[in-house]
Amino acid sequence: MKIRRIISVVLAAVMLVSMFSIAVSAAQGDIAGTGYANQTYLENYATKAVNESNLGATYTPSATTFKVWAPEAESVMVKMFTTGTDTESGAAVIGTSSMTYDSNTGIWSLTKTGDLKNTYYTYLVGRNGVVSETVDPYAKAVGANGDRSMVVDLDSTDPDGWDEDTHVLFDNPGEAVVWEVHVRDFSIDISSGVSEENRGKYLAFTEGNTTVSGEGRVASCVDYLVEHNVNCVQLMPIEDFASIDETDNAVKRNWGYDPKNYNVPEGCYSSNPYDGNVRIKEFKMLVQALHDRGISVVMDVVYNHTFVREGSPFSKTVPKYYYRMSDMNNNKYHNGSGLGNVLSSEKAMTRKYIQDSLVYWANEYHIDGFRFDLMGCYDVPSVKAWRTALDQVDSRILMYGEPWAGGSDVGITNAVSKTTLSQLTRVGG
Repeated sequence: MKIRRIISVVLAAVMLVSMFSIAVSAAQGDIAGTGYANQTYLENYATKAVNESNLGATYTPSATTFKVWAPEAESVMVKMFTTGTDTESGAAVIGTSSMTYDSNTGIWSLTKTGDLKNTYYTYLVGRNGVVSETVDPYAKAVGANGDRSMVVDLDSTDPDGWDEDTHVLFDNPGEAVVWEVHVRDFSIDISSGVSEENRGKYLAFTEGNTTVSGEGRVASCVDYLVEHNVNCVQLMPIEDFASIDETDNAVKRNWGYDPKNYNVPEGCYSSNPYDGNVRIKEFKMLVQALHDRGISVVMDVVYNHTFVREGSPFSKTVPKYYYRMSDMNNNKYHNGSGLGNVLSSEKAMTRKYIQDSLVYWANEYHIDGFRFDLMGCYDVPSVKAWRTALDQVDSRILMYGEPWAGGSDVGITNAVSKTTLSQLTRVGG
């Protein structure tokens, strides 16, 4: 896994310069006359910041480096905790440390020596005399309910045999027999034949020889998929979402289209949402189990909007930048998602964020494809860039989505649509 990560970082670095020169023209040129209020001065920072790798927390046993883009901040500090919530045993604040500002890129950074594995943290962002506490936008692990990030040793989250796990891909996308699956609904019923402790969880996918009601007659869950020649599972959103309290054991369900932490698996499907490592390992086990059966894994991703706007890590680190606005002075936002906000995919750092996230899921979790919710919220050049980035992992990774938005107020003129799909290569709609 370490070799894979090094290769992916090198490939990303090679692509950045050419790819994000496109972002500048897209952000500053295409939006003319659309009523889209753009922060051009922040794009000057962004076009330099896109060349930075390893945003977020980068762990080694001897030191951890934190990086966050916040060009308008007056100060940024890292606040560290023993636990992911204040309700857990041993909860305490370890301390706060000031970060150093790079006036060229707008990136704040800090390297803390020592082994910080499993330390939880937030950023304290000072702006106009007000300090906002936020989860890391680039967090790869979090505590319960995703309000604190966690320093994670990703290698330690790999299940046995993970180094031998490989993508399950198709030479021809038409070979994919896709079955849409909701993680909880797949096994939550008592008749699923899955053990009680794994019902509704990632680990349900790891159980074999399951039958309806355990009667041994009709195959259930993964065995059912195999029996019916399903070779591709499209998971409804499993990126950490906001609407379910992960600490509440009561019956709960949500489709997952309310993203909170884009680079972290949802905790309510894990056996222990408090430990940031568990959801990562168990989701890898889900992927591994499906791959072992010859089944490709596609993630339904929701990069078009965030569940909350003002309280999101995007707004707390770089207010207004990551969202399309029709009037910045009066705080009027475009609403192409139909959910109160739409992310500004055509801006350099937003485009980079989504690209980094896609490549991360493909490399770290061996994800075989991505289905984009409301792809009509994105600009065509960005989708092309993401396709190119995934090609560096493997050109057979599936990429498809809805070629429409959730409303007419998208805010750009070159959005993906049924008519512009012809401009995209190997992107289905």
